[in-house]
Order: sequence, then structure tokens, then C-alpha cells
Amino acid sequence: MTAAGRPDRDASQRDGLSIGAVLAQLRGDFPDVTISKIRFLEAEGLVQPGRTPSGYRQFAPADVERLRFVLSAQRDHYLPLKVIKEQLDAADQGAAPSAVGPKPPRKLVSLEAPGENGGLPSPGDFETDRELRLTEEDLLRQAGIDAATLAELRQYGLVRPGVAGFFDPDAVLVAKTVKAMTEFGIEPRHLRAFRAAADREVGLLEQIVTPVYRHRDEDAQARGDEVVRELAALTVALHTLLVKAGIRAVTGG
Repeated sequence: MTAAGRPDRDASQRDGLSIGAVLAQLRGDFPDVTISKIRFLEAEGLVQPGRTPSGYRQFAPADVERLRFVLSAQRDHYLPLKVIKEQLDAADQGAAPSAVGPKPPRKLVSLEAPGENGGLPSPGDFETDRELRLTEEDLLRQAGIDAATLAELRQYGLVRPGVAGFFDPDAVLVAKTVKAMTEFGIEPRHLRAFRAAADREVGLLEQIVTPVYRHRDEDAQARGDEVVRELAALTVALHTLLVKAGIRAVTGG
């Protein structure tokens, strides 16, 4: 108790970290994480912090490690929460986790760094800062392409500047990916179907996530973000499986 007879919150949190302290620790590696996001992950059973007699959350170091693993698995591997939870549960029970995605170590720390695959974007690289604005010169330099290639990317809708004429970081990742594909003889004009398919998927997913974002409670944004991540992960997985199945059918493999 304080001198004024009020409960000493610092004393009640002495054996664990408050949610605000956890947020401060995570923000350096995960700038987009919020208190609502942490609460959402708790509600989904990914982390189970203790509680003080007054009801305040107490996060142990192991809880913070679990949160880091979850956030890394989403960012770097685009895994759905269901898969991440299965891996965590398997690790908790001492069983061998699934071979899909990252393997949770006994001490859950960071996973492989994004961009290790020769500088090409991995799914986690798509967690970018939407506020960062790039000029055309910035895009050309960072993506390692020339103006003619950029003109083709714009012509076929693969890269689109914003209303102010600036590009976002995703445009760099798209340009790098297309550049890598050109080494296999694929040209930007061949990728128009990818743009059309992506636009159709956006229209479908928008119908699902918009109602979630419109809820008025404080966790609506976090829930909406999670729905987007889950659907994006499932979309990537489905696309990959369909392409693999199609190639097997063609090659007889």
C-alpha cells in the first residue's frame, strides 16, 4: 500500500511484466504490435500470463518468448495462428512439432531473419511500413531495375503508385520478385493474370474483413488484422498447393 492507502501497482507487478512493459520489449522487433494485439493472442490461447489478485496481467520471460515466436512465425513464415498454436502445444508437451514452418526451440527466440533467400522477399517481408513513401528513383535503386522495366511493371498493373505519385515498400518487393522471375524467361506481360487474380482475391477477402473492422470495441482493429493475416496465409498456401498439383499433372511427377 502507498502512504495514501492506495494499492501499490508496482508491488503487484513485481514478479512479472505488465502488458505495457511487454509491449515496450516487443516494439523494437515488431513495430506494429499493440496492446490489443497481445490481448487478442491471449484470448486465442497463444499465451497465458498470470494474474495478480487485482486482475493485472503478469507476463513471465517465457510468455514474452512465446509472443516473440508467434509474431515471428506470422511475419517471417505467414503461418496461421492454428498452426502456430499446434507447434507451441507440441513443444509444451515435449513432442516433435510439425515439420511445416519454423521449429519452436525449447527457448522460443527469433526465427530466421527475413531476406536470407538471396535478397528475395519472403512472406514475412510483406509486413512493411505503409507510411514510408518512395520516389520512382528510390524504387529503381532499391529494386535494382531500370526505368524500362518499371514502365512494364506499371503497364501491366504489377506496381502502382499512390495518388500522390509515390510508391510503398511493397512495390520494391514486387519488382525484385518479378526481376528474379525474368531470369527464367518470364516477362512482366506474362504476369497480368497474377494481377487479375490478386484483385479478385482482394474483392473476396474485403467482404469478409470489412465487417470485423467496423465493430466498435477496442480490439476490433487487432481482430481485423488477424483475420487478414489468417486469410492471407491460407491464400498463399492454397495457391502454392494448386500450382504444385498442376505442375505434377503436367510433368507426370
